[in-house]
Amino acid sequence: MPPAPNATATVTHSAAGDVRAADSIPERLVRAAVHLFAQKGFENTSVQEIVDAVGVTKGAMYHYFASKDDLLYEIYARLLRAQTARLESIASSDAPTAERLHAMAVDVVQTTLANLQDVTIFVRSLHLLSDERLAAVREARRKYAARFRDLIEEGQREGTFRRGGMPLDLRTYHFFGAIHYLPVWYRPDGPRSADEIASYYADDLLNSLR
Repeated sequence: MPPAPNATATVTHSAAGDVRAADSIPERLVRAAVHLFAQKGFENTSVQEIVDAVGVTKGAMYHYFASKDDLLYEIYARLLRAQTARLESIASSDAPTAERLHAMAVDVVQTTLANLQDVTIFVRSLHLLSDERLAAVREARRKYAARFRDLIEEGQREGTFRRGGMPLDLRTYHFFGAIHYLPVWYRPDGPRSADEIASYYADDLLNSLR
């Protein structure tokens, strides 16, 4: 089975595939926001504290981000963009359907755990997003999960996966629900490594389809 892409890859790829320099102002602002939100919480962190940590003016920040809300959104959106690009790369490969689905499942768990602080901050503060930003996140998640369902349906058509059983929408909600719960209990110094957990989750998904 081909290995999943390296889970520690940068998540600063833009939707167009460009890569921002690690010391670019937008990336520095996001990193500072992650650090401060983790320390103080989203609501207790001011824009002034973020720009002071980076050493830029508020005007410089507002050139890239219209508000603190936009920074919170970008913390998660940049990870989701990178995960989506990797998902498409795996899904469009020539590997057998079961191998592609397994690699996709491994990758989403590995990248979530590799960026656990970002995910934790976002999950805790998700309810503070504007309705527009929240709708954008939900739509991006819907499209991501739909790619899994498409591949499962492909496997059903070719006879790799059985038909019937739990409806596919519930099957994917079940899988991603378990992933969204990872920040609650996972610890890097725990008894199981990120790779082990990713493999268990992927194996469980495929076993449920056979």
